[in-house]
Amino acid sequence: MPGPAPLPGLAAHLEALLSRHWWRPRPSGLARLLLPLAWAYGLLFRLQRARQGVRQPTPVPVIVVGNLVVGGAGKTPVVIALVQALRHAGWTPGVISRGYGRASDAATSQPDWREVASDSMASDVGDEPLLIHRRTRAPVMVGRDRAAAARALCRRHPGLNVIVSDDGLQHAALARALELLVFDERGIGNGLLLPAGPLRQPLPARLHETMRVLYSGPAAPPLQPALQLHRALGAAWPLAAWWQGDASAQVPLAALRGRRLLALAGIAAPEKFFAMLEAAGLLIDRLPQPDHAAYPQAPWPAGTREVVTTEKDAVKLPPALVGATRVWVLGLDLALPPDWIDGLLPALRPPHGRAAAPTPPPTPPAPPHP
Repeated sequence: MPGPAPLPGLAAHLEALLSRHWWRPRPSGLARLLLPLAWAYGLLFRLQRARQGVRQPTPVPVIVVGNLVVGGAGKTPVVIALVQALRHAGWTPGVISRGYGRASDAATSQPDWREVASDSMASDVGDEPLLIHRRTRAPVMVGRDRAAAARALCRRHPGLNVIVSDDGLQHAALARALELLVFDERGIGNGLLLPAGPLRQPLPARLHETMRVLYSGPAAPPLQPALQLHRALGAAWPLAAWWQGDASAQVPLAALRGRRLLALAGIAAPEKFFAMLEAAGLLIDRLPQPDHAAYPQAPWPAGTREVVTTEKDAVKLPPALVGATRVWVLGLDLALPPDWIDGLLPALRPPHGRAAAPTPPPTPPAPPHP
């Protein structure tokens, strides 16, 4: 006799139900019923912040890239673009991340930080940190304790003079020079705290001087001023060439038009990827997967001829896994305006320990792809 449904499946169904109510412009009946829980969540959030006390310092200034809402809002492309822009401005950046989804991501009293290498497995370091390292070649350290990970990264790489934190907005123990709040087209949804709405923390009444806002949707978020980002799909890479960093194998995205493709997306909002593919004129069948999904085997039906997928999925799809299926990898590219980057730099200069005004880079910035 079959047993009860596994908890992860129940949790996914519950999240899907709540999501249909979170992203409405006004609170639904269900959201209003959940308001007492949202108030309790807000109280617990404030109590936790009060208990964390003084933020732990780091050897160099930290820029936290995060979002106020659940799910992906486009943090990882911003982290990649920020690392590239800082390097182009003459700085030497490193990256820290929790490494969500990795096998060792569990509460422990022992140090759990780990440096990402090009041959690391996503299951060991997390898919997003591995993607960031492959795209930027910057040193990346993962760990639940972000401040400890930052100190470990600086010990390993004493030439670093700035650190970008991939997420960590709610990790109040980490000292930071700047916070970049990232929004997508969903904005703040119904504007309520979890579980009545999508907010992971209360919306600030106004921006602190250390905060900057970026958004990628057509409508600006309620926090102003805000920089609108323009994202675009990059060229198509054969999977094996993407892993090898062989840019000569790239083809224009338009070369994939006119053939039926299976679109695989294991990201927080796969519909955004699918919509971009269709806007580019591609004919696709959708294959959404859970965010941070693991792929112990190819996730598509046997006999599938061609697949198009994201870089976040590609780091979990070694070429040996896909067999005869032809897999195309598409990056999501954006650029941060140089004058906007210049506006961040004063917050990174002394008094911040080792960080000092950098000299212009002697070599061009690292290429955007592995």
